[in-house]
Amino acid sequence: MNQVVNHKKTGLAKENKILRRDISLFIVGLAGFVLLNVLVQNFFFRIDLTEENRYSVSEATKNLLRNLEGPVYVTVYLEGDLPVKIKPLQKSIRETLEEFQVYAGRNLSYRFVDPLTATSNENRKEFFLQLNTLGIQQTNLFGEEDGKRIQKITFPGAVVRYNNQEAGVMLLKGDRAAGAEEALNQSIEGIEYELATAIRQLTTTEKKKIGLIKGHGELEPVDIAGLTQALSEFYDLYEVNLPEKDSIPAYDAIMINKPTEPFSRADQYKLDQYIMQGGKVLFFLDPLAIDMDSIGASGSFAFPREVKLDDQLFRYGVRINKNLVQDVKSGVYPFVVGNLGDQPQIVPLQWPFFPIVNRYSEHPIVKNLDAVYLRFVSDMDTVQAQGVKKTPLVFTSEYSRVLTTPVIVTLDELRAAPQPEQYNSGPQAVAYLLEGNFTSLFKNRVLPDIAQPQQFIEKSVPTKLLVCSDGDLIRNDFNQRTNKPFPLGFDPITERVFANKEFVLNTLSYLIEEEGIITARAKEIKIRPLDQVKVQQESTQWQLLNLLLPLVLIGGFGMIKFFIRKKKYTGFSTSE
Repeated sequence: MNQVVNHKKTGLAKENKILRRDISLFIVGLAGFVLLNVLVQNFFFRIDLTEENRYSVSEATKNLLRNLEGPVYVTVYLEGDLPVKIKPLQKSIRETLEEFQVYAGRNLSYRFVDPLTATSNENRKEFFLQLNTLGIQQTNLFGEEDGKRIQKITFPGAVVRYNNQEAGVMLLKGDRAAGAEEALNQSIEGIEYELATAIRQLTTTEKKKIGLIKGHGELEPVDIAGLTQALSEFYDLYEVNLPEKDSIPAYDAIMINKPTEPFSRADQYKLDQYIMQGGKVLFFLDPLAIDMDSIGASGSFAFPREVKLDDQLFRYGVRINKNLVQDVKSGVYPFVVGNLGDQPQIVPLQWPFFPIVNRYSEHPIVKNLDAVYLRFVSDMDTVQAQGVKKTPLVFTSEYSRVLTTPVIVTLDELRAAPQPEQYNSGPQAVAYLLEGNFTSLFKNRVLPDIAQPQQFIEKSVPTKLLVCSDGDLIRNDFNQRTNKPFPLGFDPITERVFANKEFVLNTLSYLIEEEGIITARAKEIKIRPLDQVKVQQESTQWQLLNLLLPLVLIGGFGMIKFFIRKKKYTGFSTSE
């Protein structure tokens, strides 16, 4: 009897000890939970465990979203019965917007809409036209359904709205010369940049200032109407007649757009001192003069064009050579091949003097950029310039050749297709980004009369320049029927839109915005495709494995649990 009583007392004491331990653990756990909530509220953080940080956004984008002063609404037109190949883009857009909401809070909301759900064909056409007006282009995607090849209309873009303003965003972009899978991956990499740029465009109240240099035979306003229209959405533009100015105003950047007349020493000095003070400049220059309207049956010579900027660029670290680069990958030019009755028969033929370039460096300015259209471009070299980093951005294709002056430009070349074996000069750099501390052209030289020696700067603060050896990259064509200019980058012959506008906008963004949204273009997401041959060969065994393995594991776990419980309770005995 005493043994039973002692056993009960021992059991009671043990139960009390366990109870006190459980209460202590509960209190400690509750305190830890409260402390964790306090820490989370005061110290916000997120961890992206993916190799390429695909779920992270740049600091510039975070700051933009945190500082929103009002609600931003994003409508994405990728919903409904979509082809399987486009699903990853839809998923990535949703994930990016979810990440945006983390930093914007209630100031950002989004929804996905199927644009094909309009009630009638008339309403649908009107809605499609509205989307096209906003820059969201209809895209026909092909897929397979029940073993048949089908075509589906999609609008892979979004509309961003803020304060009764709206901007369209095309989200299926990338280099169209790449494969479909690669282009889709490039589009996924660019989602953050495209959406953040649209939000910045709508929410920015004070725009940066861009000066367009005049006074040296630069392109006329009608020739850069597409450029100015694109720039005016993001920047305030000002014409700067340099010969009439004492100095260049403190604009955030200036552009020199295909001058045809020489810069005076005074104008060189104004430009030089603007750069020395940290000014950013985009040079679009043609080193050779050629006019397509002057090319007759026997052709025409392309002569060097002296605008008196060569020595200045040489001092800054780059040289544009007096030659022309031809490329097998080129645009077309309308050529009269004969007459059909009394009407001339015009056929667009390949024209190697108009390169279509899509070979770029890995710099954020040109990463995943579609092809750019050039006309009469020259190659470039770099020269020693202490303190200057030189990055080639744009190259012609590996099937290029360099023609040195004097160059005869003749339409007879259109008659024969380019022979690739003759184009063996390899890729040629046609645009350079220069960054660093530049040395003044006028260091150890006699200053011009307008200079004030006590204010002369011979070494710049850190700044950036772009030098491109094609002044026509920023020139738009003109529609004679509507009497309106075409958008920048639009080729009226092939009706293809090239990425000339995006190249200029990306460059300005990089030059002006220190650590800005442009850094989001550096995001890289690796493609990890499945081996389709193995998928077909091993699909059955993997399906069986996925079906049976969970059942085996659950059954095995249940058996082990059963034997443990059986052993535990069948071995239990009490003493009386």
